[in-house]
Amino acid sequence: MKPIAENPINIPRYPLEFQQIITAKNQNFVGREFVFAAINKFLNQSDRGYFTIIGDPGIGKSAILAHYVSQNPGVVYYNVEISGKNRVEEFLTTICTQLIEIAQNQGIKTSVERSRNNLTANFSDSTTEDSGFLSLLLQQISNRLQPKQHLIITIDGCDRIDINNQPRGSNIFYLPRYLPEKVYFILIRRPFLADKSGLLIETPAQSLDLSNYPEQNRADIQEYIKTYLNESSHSVDDFSASHRVPSVSEDKTRKDVSLNMTEQGFNDETNFMYVKEILAAINEDIYPQNLQIYYQNHLEKMNLATSKQQPMALQVLNILVQEQSISMEAIAERLDVDEYEIKVILDKWREFLYLESIAAEIHYSVYHASFRDWLRQQIESKF
Repeated sequence: MKPIAENPINIPRYPLEFQQIITAKNQNFVGREFVFAAINKFLNQSDRGYFTIIGDPGIGKSAILAHYVSQNPGVVYYNVEISGKNRVEEFLTTICTQLIEIAQNQGIKTSVERSRNNLTANFSDSTTEDSGFLSLLLQQISNRLQPKQHLIITIDGCDRIDINNQPRGSNIFYLPRYLPEKVYFILIRRPFLADKSGLLIETPAQSLDLSNYPEQNRADIQEYIKTYLNESSHSVDDFSASHRVPSVSEDKTRKDVSLNMTEQGFNDETNFMYVKEILAAINEDIYPQNLQIYYQNHLEKMNLATSKQQPMALQVLNILVQEQSISMEAIAERLDVDEYEIKVILDKWREFLYLESIAAEIHYSVYHASFRDWLRQQIESKF
């Protein structure tokens, strides 16, 4: 991947917890060139703006951003998924601290102590019309950027942001409605309803939905599997042993492993999280521990979102896990309830659902077959 700028700006090192995530997510990273090409095209065609990468859980969004940051020195990074990082106060403190140091490196006279004290004051005044100190810093840095420089701020996990302590209608993390020249935000988030974006902006904006690129996703998954098998000294032997693949030679074994995975449907797989955990726990059950924890977190979030719709939400979920795809009308008919009641539940689960138009009607399905099967097992074990 070609760096975004020949002369990147100088920024401080990322906090250790961020650096650890970047390093971990970069392990065995492959492909995703179509995403990086889209980002670079946006930067070249727009003098500022918001670029949003949208994708189902486990499709590799965090890895994409981590690799992008690692390959482009000078990009500011923030990860909402780390415990305690989902609150606006923490975001502003962390990001503005980095921006203050960038400004000082540019020679801007800024009082660090006074600036940091301002970060936690009068948050209620930092509405979508006035992002306060953050906007001031962005403008100051923008004024000092050289012709080929950009200021890029990346935020991973926007769907995890706690908006309960922000005024109703304000932008997530009080992100600015307007951006100065050469300033960009790259956001990572799961699928969301159009009216629930949490962003009211008047600046260039573009979204890239990974679900619109199934062929590229499948190709990158295949490359990831090949890379994993080539770099792991134990993966081939383990997979061969647990799946009774004949061991004639290393090359022959790899071919047999690839054939075995093809027979199991891996050629059509687009979910990196699922493939990663299955490969890492080849000798275990189909649901490795990390994958079960991952799915359990999904279920807890779904239950929390529909806590006021129980027990109907459980009935809806029971129908979803039994079907490959089903319409809202069909669910409502089975439960003999109004479609609106079903819509409320499905809307709250949007990030975990795949939507497909069939015969001019929207059909819903759980975003991944493995998660659907796991949910079905959880439901069956309780009844």
